[in-house]
Amino acid sequence: MRTETVQCCVVGGGPAGMMAGLLLARAGVEVAVLEKYPDFFRDFRGDTVHPSTLRIMDELGNVDELLRLPHRKVSTISLCTSAGEVTLADFSRIGGRFPYVVFMPQWDLLNFLAEKARSYPNFTLLQHCPATELVTEGGRVAGVRAEREDGPLEIRANLVLAADGRHSTMRDAAGLTLAASRSPIDVVWFRMSRKEGEHAAFLYTGTGFMLICIDRGEYWQMAYVIPQGGYDQVRAEGLDRLCRDVASVRPDFAGRMSAEVDDWDKLKLLQVRVDRLRTWHRPGLLCIGDSAHAMSPAGGVGINLAVQDAVAAARMLSPVLIAGRVPTEQQMHKVQRRRQLAVRVVQAVQVDMLSDLYPKDRTTRVQRPFAATLVQRVPALSGMTARFIGLGIRPEHVDP
Repeated sequence: MRTETVQCCVVGGGPAGMMAGLLLARAGVEVAVLEKYPDFFRDFRGDTVHPSTLRIMDELGNVDELLRLPHRKVSTISLCTSAGEVTLADFSRIGGRFPYVVFMPQWDLLNFLAEKARSYPNFTLLQHCPATELVTEGGRVAGVRAEREDGPLEIRANLVLAADGRHSTMRDAAGLTLAASRSPIDVVWFRMSRKEGEHAAFLYTGTGFMLICIDRGEYWQMAYVIPQGGYDQVRAEGLDRLCRDVASVRPDFAGRMSAEVDDWDKLKLLQVRVDRLRTWHRPGLLCIGDSAHAMSPAGGVGINLAVQDAVAAARMLSPVLIAGRVPTEQQMHKVQRRRQLAVRVVQAVQVDMLSDLYPKDRTTRVQRPFAATLVQRVPALSGMTARFIGLGIRPEHVDP
């Protein structure tokens, strides 16, 4: 087994892992990022880049270059129900340089972060290199073991950052305990062609479902939101029911749906989880992003909270790592304490405050939620909603 040594080993090349790798390398930390796949191309991943993340890229001096990549800007999020359309969030009200949300393929964002990180000689990205187990020594995590095409690899590190997603192998290997998982929904993703100049509301409600339409330029990325655990029933009802549901809220989509969404292989199920760790760390290891807290797709906040975690962890732990020391549990707990309030508040909103927006069964029509009625009566609230979604309650900043 080949052995290498770095100051920090990041497991997972998603938004949290790649941002952490970039910022740690920028600070002077010797860092290796392990990504189990050979590339970043995965369909139906979260593609929402919020103003909070754009501000971080601006602080790094990279935002203009990032925004030269293909993307779509969205200034409002609207909900369409049988009672009419209402603007839930108006990002033009939050001010600043980025009064919008950007929809960008996640693989483009990750490739961009990887390119910037590679400009530092102390950064290494190992792709097609799944981490399989933790190396423990004297009661603490001292590194990870991984599999490469040329054989097994052991990476020793003063800190392992587990950023390997909601089904984290490293978190499970560390024996960290999840708080109770809750989620009222599952999501079926698919895509449909988009006509030039065609517009749609962001959210539609129907009988037993909700439909989210994301404008990706040449096509619509669609999320068919169903009651949790309801996918078997959706399959039993057949594709005809799904196509009829879409046509019931957007009749002009009917022909394209029948022609283009004609096979179950063209749909992808996301079984939504909303959970968080009670403790994000153990000696030598810290979880960030979805490894520490899986989010609902509501609001598209998952990527951006993961990026915020990475910024906080890199800023707070870089001095310790540069000095060649192992971060103490107290130092890692400071990262958790700084980030967990934002996570808890967002999860409470996703699960509890928006509960009347989600389909309860396959026969009841989803009505306009109270929050939408309130925003309609007090339009200024659409700016507060946009600020909560786009910036969060504790936005992080990069060290100069």
